Amino acid sequence: MRLTVLGCAGSFPSATSAASAYLVQAQGADGRTWSVLLDLGNGALGPLQALGDPTALDAVAISHLHADHCADLVVLNVLRRYRPGGPCPAVPLWGPVGTAARIAELGGTDPATDSSGQFDVRCWDPQVPVQVGPLRLEPVAMNHSVPAFGVRVVGPSDADPARTVRLAYTGDTDAGPGLDALASGADLLLAEAAYHEGRDDASRGVHLTGRRAGEAARRGGTAHLVLTHLPAWNDPLRALAEAREVYSGRVDMAAPGQVYVL
Repeated sequence: MRLTVLGCAGSFPSATSAASAYLVQAQGADGRTWSVLLDLGNGALGPLQALGDPTALDAVAISHLHADHCADLVVLNVLRRYRPGGPCPAVPLWGPVGTAARIAELGGTDPATDSSGQFDVRCWDPQVPVQVGPLRLEPVAMNHSVPAFGVRVVGPSDADPARTVRLAYTGDTDAGPGLDALASGADLLLAEAAYHEGRDDASRGVHLTGRRAGEAARRGGTAHLVLTHLPAWNDPLRALAEAREVYSGRVDMAAPGQVYVL
């Protein structure tokens, strides 16, 4: 399994990064590469195109319906619908209740932006994992200001396909049972860290700090913590230091184009 960071800026694109978007890929037993997109925030369609054919996705998984996690679905629809070779078949897209309406809202009333033929929208059910080739997507309800899901992706190790590895993506969340469930036994925890300790203490139930992400990684026995979703006004070194104060494992900051091999 491989994770490629397409965008890691929080709340809005920064001068150097698109908003949240991550590509997860794994080889099936027949050698075919399967691709799942986790979120597609503002500006992320550009980096997705740099990796290859953006229409060759096997599934799209949306954590929640804030624009910095789903806005570029509108332009992905345009690319898929109007390519010279003709419209693409609909790609399965999982998200919270209301996902289809949210995409339509973002696209507006212009019939040219109608995405109904490009996305086969389905709603997350925490009791029902989703199988996409060799990858199993397990949605976990999270603690955010709107309905939101983290996603545990279970699949074959890139180095040893006989071994199963676990990637856990928090989407946006504060601490809580969902975060702890995701972090438990994760080979890599991709955790947002949009807040700073001391500065944002009054705003709970919305975002993590580096410290709270680190505490979850420590409790869960996570092997590797990657912090992401930092707004441009944040100091990434401060988030990194907060996490390292409470977690002794490997900690990295996400960066556009970074690839993690599990």
